[in-house]
Amino acid sequence: MSVQLIIQSLHQLVDVHKQLLRLSKQKTEAIKEGSIDNMQKVIGQERKEIKQLEQVEKIRGKLVSDWFIKNGFSQEDVSITFLLDHIEQLDEREKLGNITIRLTKLITELKQQEQLNQSLINQSMKFIQLSLDMLNPSIQNINYGNQQQYGKEAQKRSIFDSKA
Repeated sequence: MSVQLIIQSLHQLVDVHKQLLRLSKQKTEAIKEGSIDNMQKVIGQERKEIKQLEQVEKIRGKLVSDWFIKNGFSQEDVSITFLLDHIEQLDEREKLGNITIRLTKLITELKQQEQLNQSLINQSMKFIQLSLDMLNPSIQNINYGNQQQYGKEAQKRSIFDSKA
């Protein structure tokens, strides 16, 4: 089992993560614009990329596992560091190290982008809640009298009471 196949699978993972990062940035723009249609399109594309990511990751896991078995190492030691320490060919070790660093940087950037998206969505939700609260004032602000005389039903009314 060649390390070259593992390196190729990591290149595929890098490509998928680049696509996910691109989609995440598109999602940020859709959130900023408030475009539900664009958001739905991006999420649909994102689902496809995630399925591909799962497939590529499954292949990579099998290749690494096969390499460890072929070279007589325990399955408990499976890690990139262990693999790098036990690759004999210097050029393969360097390629594997470089692609691993690229993948790690992409994953970190994707995570930061998704945190930004989450933050923007939370801010949007807070704004919506604030707007709803402003449209639905409390009974205390509308009535000047004793609140208890109106009962619980009166407290549930808003200025847009549809029963009127």
